[in-house]
Amino acid sequence: MRYIVALNALVYVLGIVNPGYLTMLAPDGAAIMRGEVWRLVSWIFLPNTQSPLWIIFYLMFTWWVGETLEATWGAFRLNIYYLLGLFGGSVAAVLFGVSLGNVFLIQSLLLALATLAPNFEVLFLFWPLKLKWVALIGMIYPVMVTLSGGWPLVILGFINYIIFFLPGLVRQRKQYAEVRARREKFESSKLPEDTVMHRCTVCGITEVTNPRADFRVADDDQEYCTDHLPRERTGTI
Repeated sequence: MRYIVALNALVYVLGIVNPGYLTMLAPDGAAIMRGEVWRLVSWIFLPNTQSPLWIIFYLMFTWWVGETLEATWGAFRLNIYYLLGLFGGSVAAVLFGVSLGNVFLIQSLLLALATLAPNFEVLFLFWPLKLKWVALIGMIYPVMVTLSGGWPLVILGFINYIIFFLPGLVRQRKQYAEVRARREKFESSKLPEDTVMHRCTVCGITEVTNPRADFRVADDDQEYCTDHLPRERTGTI
């Protein structure tokens, strides 16, 4: 990710010097079909903003997310995840002639990190916020695209997240359902309310009739409340 960030910074500077240069890197489906195949990859180096302040924030955030994922997954797995996202964005450009830009790709990295460490806190606009909420805020734009009918673009844009995490999330959901079913079965198989576990051999009180009573088993294997516990026996437990 450090190389991706460095090339994003370089392209940003080149875009300031010659804005027309950026159009040669955009994922244009028609241009790709004419043989400009570099556009299948070059679009990941296009910055999402021309603001000097936001480009610094964007590059630092991208660096942090990438480095954290690499420390968690290792370089190989992170590279596969990133390349799958690149593949999805390139397919969207070829099939639909639409550039997803880096928005979905960076958001997919953030989603991956938020799934692995949802309660990790970060400073979001100088406010401490859990990573899962930052990821949900970032999903506002993809949700808007989905509601406007662009769901194929969203699927392609998050194909890496779907491949990596959807099977595990489905299994986790299934396990939760099984645990809930077992809990409900256990609750339904509880002993009836009139069933007692303790009863005094002398007076017949139980933990149901006298909830505050204490019971002991003497060495004759009989159960007594503390008021009627045989005093002459010393082997009570």
